[in-house]
Amino acid sequence: MSTWEKNIRRVTPYVPGEQPKNTSVIKLNTNENPYPPSPKVEEALKNMNPEKLRLYPDPTASELVEAVAEVYGLEKEQVFAGVGSDDALAMAFLTCFQTPKPILFPDITYSFYDVWADLFRIPYEVQPLDDSFLIRLEDYKKENGGIVFPNPNAPTGLLMSVEQVEEIVRANQDVIVIVDEAYIDFGGISALPLIKKYDNLLIAQTGSKSRSLAGMRIGFLFGSPKLIGYINDCKYSFNSYTMNCPAIAAGTAAIRDQEYFQQCTQKIIETREWAKRRFRELGFLCGDSMSNFVFVTHPKAAAEELFTALKSAGIYVRHFKTPERIRNYLRITIGTKEEMDALFMFLEQYISTDRSV
Repeated sequence: MSTWEKNIRRVTPYVPGEQPKNTSVIKLNTNENPYPPSPKVEEALKNMNPEKLRLYPDPTASELVEAVAEVYGLEKEQVFAGVGSDDALAMAFLTCFQTPKPILFPDITYSFYDVWADLFRIPYEVQPLDDSFLIRLEDYKKENGGIVFPNPNAPTGLLMSVEQVEEIVRANQDVIVIVDEAYIDFGGISALPLIKKYDNLLIAQTGSKSRSLAGMRIGFLFGSPKLIGYINDCKYSFNSYTMNCPAIAAGTAAIRDQEYFQQCTQKIIETREWAKRRFRELGFLCGDSMSNFVFVTHPKAAAEELFTALKSAGIYVRHFKTPERIRNYLRITIGTKEEMDALFMFLEQYISTDRSV
């Protein structure tokens, strides 16, 4: 080892879903929205003056923050805008979890949580989901340095009620509780109203999923003005100009077009419910996902082999080798009806062939 390497911070990085260069494939592996952004996004980008690009963007992203606050019925001081919810959540980890006590999150969940914890040297303990892949509320009522969990959870897609979320928050008012609602728009009820009741609660949402802006990287945190103020202090100490001008313009247009947003999410919900029925008809075990993806396994088809066969056929899905409990599951994004028809056409033929795990 070189001498200088002794001073390097080493972490095991997050592994993102594959982004194939071939655009003719059916891409159901990274939970992107299958529909384009609001037409008002295209209009906003076309009307943006390129002269603005020689100037630094508004460090507060005030146009976007004010639009979000208006649509969600909040004060602008309750909104933090970040470069995707990953950036926003990373800032939340950095700001809120300065503790010698371990933070808590599920063992099967968004796999960036342990990466951020390792990066920022935050101690953590994972809490096992039960046999049905559900969070056990009692696991989050012990001493800790903070809590984070997605709702709906990823990659399972399973949803907790607002009452269950509040039970965790109520039991942990001496630490920060982060509820990651990246997929809440696909059938869940947001815990957002609880931020008026609990000043230690932070809600994360994203423009990547329900608003079709994954390529723009726009995410949000909602919380008490004091808590959002602390996160902004860390953000401005790290990089003042995090959100660029096109992202601010696109995000503002997308947020304000509520009608298009509702139309798109409704189409995805309808396709998802139909897809769950089709998976079960083919013998898959399919949980009651309330997200824009499903989490499935088949007793006669090894997940890794099916993943490889689908990829060879030009259909990309996600397979996780760890934790061991989900090794035989696939996470499949809900695409358009035509894309899902193609997926099921392949699966019908594949499953009809005699196989065993």
